[in-house]
Amino acid sequence: MQMIVHLGENSYPITIEKGAIHHIQDTIDTHRKIAIIADDKVPDQWVNIVADQCENAFVLRFPAGEGSKCFTQFEALLEQLADQEMTRKDAIIAIGGGVTGDLSGFVAASYMRGIDFYNIPTTVLSQVDSSVGGKVAIDMGSYKNIVGAFWQPKAVIIDPDVLTTLSSRQVNNGLVEALKTGLIQDPVLVDLFENETLDLPQIITRSIDVKRKVVEADEKEAGLRKILNFGHTIGHAIESAYGLDTYLHGECVAMGMLFFIEDKALKDRVLKIYDRLGLPKVPDYSIDQLMHYIAHDKKSNRNSVTVVKVKSAGSYILEDLSFDQIRSRLERGPYEE
Repeated sequence: MQMIVHLGENSYPITIEKGAIHHIQDTIDTHRKIAIIADDKVPDQWVNIVADQCENAFVLRFPAGEGSKCFTQFEALLEQLADQEMTRKDAIIAIGGGVTGDLSGFVAASYMRGIDFYNIPTTVLSQVDSSVGGKVAIDMGSYKNIVGAFWQPKAVIIDPDVLTTLSSRQVNNGLVEALKTGLIQDPVLVDLFENETLDLPQIITRSIDVKRKVVEADEKEAGLRKILNFGHTIGHAIESAYGLDTYLHGECVAMGMLFFIEDKALKDRVLKIYDRLGLPKVPDYSIDQLMHYIAHDKKSNRNSVTVVKVKSAGSYILEDLSFDQIRSRLERGPYEE
């Protein structure tokens, strides 16, 4: 199936289809120079399938992991584009997860003040969330996504078949973002996590449709789009404090959501889903350390943070909390109502 993100001159199609990676020409002009950017853990089979369909392509690999979302790697990719004499008429295709999309998208937004960018997400996390919306960025030190831009892709191609090369932990890590989406906007999506068999294509489709509608209403995160940050305020702090060698991004978001689910019955439902997905428990954390990262989060104001609270599946409340109020939640812990 195909859906459109309606953003005026920045509109673009999202294709969700098994086998879509085998016919990218349906949505991408491959008759130009194309830089295919992927981390070194993306299987060669996916990269080669895309490269073989391009008239003049070259592949750029970088080390997998959040650590590559840095100025050094950003500069290295830009230098390689210049060495290949890329022009404004050429394009970048990102193949990989959220790190690849964020880094490649920021490179595309910056090179010659912006060239065409296409995203082929190969992880559940990127298929249900980060591949759509145009938020591209790198980290600066321990501060996540603090340097970046809004640069919409020209098209997104989501092929569920590429998920077959992922570990179960990576799949479940990505499913957290889909569950997050359901909790704030789509109660049916939450119900899908309680079915005997998880229907990945349906979960991906419902998740990305919610993301599409939110982005259409608020392209640059001036208001409604903030709801997509549910779980991220404390989740990002845990991620920064412990590092991705300990916990994956979705695992940290799962922890962060628990602090802002306001209903006991709903929290119990969510915890059962976490058990099903084999997600880790919230570790013993240093409140002062987490508050340090929260205070420096790009979503923070001078003295407060806009957080998302959920009282019932499919609904949300946006509220500005002072740092003292955030600290009180950390003192109370994730498993209290």
